[in-house]
Amino acid sequence: MANIHPSAVIEDGAVIGPDCIVGPFCLVGAEVVLGRGVVLKSHVVVTGDTHIGDETEVFPFSVIGEIPQDLKFGGEKTRLRIGARNRIREHVTINTGTAGGGSETRIGDDCLLMAGCHVAHDAQVGNRVIIVNSSAVAGHCHIEDDVIIGGLCGIHQWVRIGQGAIIGALTMVTNDVIPHALVQGPRGKLDGLNLVGLKRKGVARSDITALRAAFQMLKDGEGTFLDRAHRLKDETESPYVKQMVDFILGDTDRNFLTPS
Repeated sequence: MANIHPSAVIEDGAVIGPDCIVGPFCLVGAEVVLGRGVVLKSHVVVTGDTHIGDETEVFPFSVIGEIPQDLKFGGEKTRLRIGARNRIREHVTINTGTAGGGSETRIGDDCLLMAGCHVAHDAQVGNRVIIVNSSAVAGHCHIEDDVIIGGLCGIHQWVRIGQGAIIGALTMVTNDVIPHALVQGPRGKLDGLNLVGLKRKGVARSDITALRAAFQMLKDGEGTFLDRAHRLKDETESPYVKQMVDFILGDTDRNFLTPS
């Protein structure tokens, strides 16, 4: 039931789901599993222990599931899992994991990875994430749902970006970003909240007001940044503020971008 171009190379063992389209000069490796309706446009390489979810579309010259760009990688068995309905544009590269990072790179559902972007080993990317042209997500990063990463950005290894945050173009992010934040500048600075994104998602005015008050307290309150977060945890009733506080108090290997 799949439509496979005669010039495509499908290695023995690959699983091609129903209604898939594999275009000219594609390579599908022996451990690859393509879900229902996956489209590989042309000149696409999918290799390694890689599963791609239903109705995901991969555009020409993308390389999906190659080994990590990590000198510590020694050929160990690792994997890549990509969800459903993603659009992976031209020249995108996504690597499998490493043993030291949990052995798995994962991308959720309904993401848009624009031309030339890179997702490195062991990165965990949520649902409905947009990564704009030529941006790079380094190893071990956690990108939560509904994040937008602007063009030509670099996300440092081990960084976490909370749900709903937006990263402006040409920004280097070296520290964790709280949920629903706005970050911009050559060396990313926490410059406020992603108010446009919150309004587009229909977040109630009361929750936006609570987030703005929480942000102001994190910026100007007494004590350290973590002291302020602990106080917010005890004082707030807003689920959005609770999400932000839980993110701040969660495990991390990085410092935080703090309000300037």
